[in-house]
Amino acid sequence: MVKNVALTGAHGFLGWHIRAALQEFGQEAATIPVGDAFDVVEAAAAMSGSTRLIHLAGVNRGSDTEVSEENRRFASQLAQAIVRAEAPPAVIVYANSSQATNGSVYGKAKAAAADILRAAAEQVGSDFQDVLLPNLFGEHGRPFYNAVTATFSHMLAQGQTPSVNDDKALTLLHAQDAADLLLGAVDPGACRELEAHETVSGLLGRLARIDAVYRRGEIPDVAAKFDRDLFNTYRSYSFPEQAPVKLTRHSDARGSFFEIIRSHGGCGQSSFSTTEHGISRGDHFHRRKIERFTVLSGSAVIALRRLFTDDVFEFEVTGDAPVAVDMPTMWSHKITNTGADLLYTSFWTNDIFNPRAPDTIEEAVHK
Repeated sequence: MVKNVALTGAHGFLGWHIRAALQEFGQEAATIPVGDAFDVVEAAAAMSGSTRLIHLAGVNRGSDTEVSEENRRFASQLAQAIVRAEAPPAVIVYANSSQATNGSVYGKAKAAAADILRAAAEQVGSDFQDVLLPNLFGEHGRPFYNAVTATFSHMLAQGQTPSVNDDKALTLLHAQDAADLLLGAVDPGACRELEAHETVSGLLGRLARIDAVYRRGEIPDVAAKFDRDLFNTYRSYSFPEQAPVKLTRHSDARGSFFEIIRSHGGCGQSSFSTTEHGISRGDHFHRRKIERFTVLSGSAVIALRRLFTDDVFEFEVTGDAPVAVDMPTMWSHKITNTGADLLYTSFWTNDIFNPRAPDTIEEAVHK
């Protein structure tokens, strides 16, 4: 079981994903700042007794000197704390880069950092894991910084038209898969099986098709894991601007009719609930599952909050003017009956519920 994790780089892109993944195991990471905020005594105390120390913090932008020196400095600081810890971490994991072997300034700096941490692990008798990660992508990456997937998704969601400057082959890994690897939730040897391979132009083509379908309020083909992960990534840039999804209600003397969802591929599961006045359903989040709420009758408020933030987005919805609200991954969400009558709600997910792997993690929307 994943427990007692200490972490550097906790507030970066991958750090956010690791902290989200940890919540599935009911854990919070002990965070360790490096760089100018580093304190060796505090760092040693924070990691002491941990089963796993994960080093994420690094510099991949800046001058050659900054990239070279800062990556080495962060590793050296952490190494000092490792040897001073009263009970050193059982496992020390380094989130290295597949570029560590390419001879670039960045690659050499990452390789040197690995050597520094390996030596510290050997000195205290800890197991050292050097995990070479490829290009990462996922929800809430920083456009024009973290990865081309973030840039393309952001631009498409904003109605812009991205272009390809260097059409090269990419090896891609979703950040939640990287989190599972670094946390030891899956075997490190499974990394290659979790990777996807695509060209830059091919990636843009996939995301453009996702954008075109989702703008119609429809779910694109998410049968393949890679396409599902790309869709969830894209959605993190389209919310809340593209929410809620408007549905067309047809009424006549017989009653009314409206479509809830059009899905272009993959399995799915639909369910239905009634909710009494003042009662809420939800207060949880999903790491990978796609979920859509549609109120059929009654009045409700659907509330959502991105993990590790305070801002709550709320949508007032009714069965008289039906809309669909899709739950972004790693956003806590709930629906509350705010009307006087019974609330009727339809739920759709892209997977069939598995009680052994529910991907439904408790997290209150309102803290």
